[in-house]
Amino acid sequence: MSLSRSSSTTYLRLCILSALGVFAMSATAATTDSSTIDDNALPQVELDKIVVTATRTPTKTSNVIAQTRVIDKEELQRYQGQTVTDVLKNQPGINITQSGGMGTASNFYMRGFDSKQVLVIIDGIRYSSISLGTPQLNLLSADQIERIEILYGASGSSIYGSDAMGGVIQIFTKGNSVEKSNVSTTVGYGSNDHYQVGVTGQLKNDTSSLSLGVSRNETDGFNAIANANSYDYNVDDDGFKSTNASLGLQHRLSNSLSAGLSALYSDSTTDIDSAGNAFPNAYSDQKNGSANAYLQYKTPLTVSKLSYGQSIDKSTSYDANSINYQEGSQFDTTQEQARLETSINAQPGTVIVGAEWLSQKLDASDVLVYPPYPDTTPPVQTAYDPDDRTVKSAFVGYQLSESYYDLQANYRVDDNSQYGNESTYNLGAAIHPMAGMRIGANYATGFRAPTFNDLYWPGFSNPNLKPERTENTEVFVEYANDMQTSRLTGFHTDAEDLIASGTNISEAKIKGLSLTSDWNMNAFIFGLGYDYLDAKDKTANSASYDQQLAYRPKNSGMVYIGYQQPTFDVRLEAKHTDDRFTAENNKLDSYTLLNLSGSAYITPKLRANLRVDNITDEEYTLASQFGNEYATEGTSYFTSLTYNWF
Repeated sequence: MSLSRSSSTTYLRLCILSALGVFAMSATAATTDSSTIDDNALPQVELDKIVVTATRTPTKTSNVIAQTRVIDKEELQRYQGQTVTDVLKNQPGINITQSGGMGTASNFYMRGFDSKQVLVIIDGIRYSSISLGTPQLNLLSADQIERIEILYGASGSSIYGSDAMGGVIQIFTKGNSVEKSNVSTTVGYGSNDHYQVGVTGQLKNDTSSLSLGVSRNETDGFNAIANANSYDYNVDDDGFKSTNASLGLQHRLSNSLSAGLSALYSDSTTDIDSAGNAFPNAYSDQKNGSANAYLQYKTPLTVSKLSYGQSIDKSTSYDANSINYQEGSQFDTTQEQARLETSINAQPGTVIVGAEWLSQKLDASDVLVYPPYPDTTPPVQTAYDPDDRTVKSAFVGYQLSESYYDLQANYRVDDNSQYGNESTYNLGAAIHPMAGMRIGANYATGFRAPTFNDLYWPGFSNPNLKPERTENTEVFVEYANDMQTSRLTGFHTDAEDLIASGTNISEAKIKGLSLTSDWNMNAFIFGLGYDYLDAKDKTANSASYDQQLAYRPKNSGMVYIGYQQPTFDVRLEAKHTDDRFTAENNKLDSYTLLNLSGSAYITPKLRANLRVDNITDEEYTLASQFGNEYATEGTSYFTSLTYNWF
């Protein structure tokens, strides 16, 4: 049976209304038996949270200088069946591009920088493709993640090194903080025959904790190409399927010594469009993830931690770019990282010192490179040479939090085998002029190392490229009390030696304002975020001089309101994105999305979740390239049931 767009939309809305009805009845029924619900499983809002990404040491958000945001496990429950990209696109100050539905290529932008210039780490280990430079967050399932910390701005460069000019996003694997032994099973179903099944088991005693989670996610998807006349157009749905796993193990060997292990893994397949009818069944196989082991020793004055980890980003595409379709074109990134760090109670303040070793390797097959490079027949990409590099680093930092002021300073040196030394630093301070109020400023330098595509891609190769560099200034005023936290941040960035067309020729100036406010008033929660961004190309003699950088909206904002009780919660949110221009100077219209999410305890052990995205069926476009206008999904839903065995 085939339905028209209007008929299918009506049918979908009826399904959603039915699901909402069941949800409401479940919530009503659940209120009659609230006394046995475990308080730890309920949705909670804690305004002053502990973060580690901003300083490398556990620090209250009320003492961090740079702007931060925490997405905890309660909030992640609202993203059942979705990916990390889906989580990030609903956060203040972040917008994305995507070439279709779940699993398709995506990019995100934060503070005017794209994902190559925002460092992503998983449990402290770098995660990205070193050929493209982008992290594949669209392939990581949100259900295997416990927490996400977002550090806005460049202060992370002097803590973590390259690629943090626009900020740092750290993903914490499920099992980092097991509270009690439990086993839970989740089943879910949504739009486009999207289903998910998963199980998580966690064990905890006085000295150890173990967490293991596995899930299967699969959807038929929808047609990724919106314009039927496109060369790459295939009249088919682009499906996605993935198997995901997480592992967390922690053990206290003595009062002073502890050890741990964490891992996150995704094995996925994404249907893609490639060269129309010539490759109607094009697809990509991907293996992504990270593993990390550590040993930690504590004394009354110091905490020392030795860690070793590895991340992978492996992709094999069977499409028009493959010389041999059966073998596919392969880009495999492996990053190994070892780090030794010590935090010292300096009385007053905390000093942190450390050293780090990073090895990056790329294993890539030959692929076709199409015109405008007609000198070879057929033109092909040869193997990268060299195909690896190492980075040796040392860093030192100081942090002080007192009743009337906060201080932070960091300095880092990176020795890269491809281009030599690069140093970064940041200085930040805040004062507390009255109870609940902080006024502060931060200055930071940052850089991004050239990717292997920047250095060696045919037609644009330049092994002599230098890192991109930035200077960043940030000022803020913040007010917080028991009910709310509000912050207004202004920032200004000068970026130079930006890489374009194989040379360090581009410059940019980025300035803007960010306002966030989160409130918790008894059973009601609400909040808002607004971002103004002026990101201009300042490259001399450029055709795009003084124009807004591609895919950077000048205005964006979000607002949410929620209501929570011991047995159910519901949240309505809206996010607006202004007009944007593509790299080909095509205008993408503004759009506003309205989303609904909630959960209810049908019984003390059985919880129902529902998420409905784009309730108003807004038609919008996230990206276009080479004449392709990529489609987005209309109204969609995903509903799930989670049963806790004990």
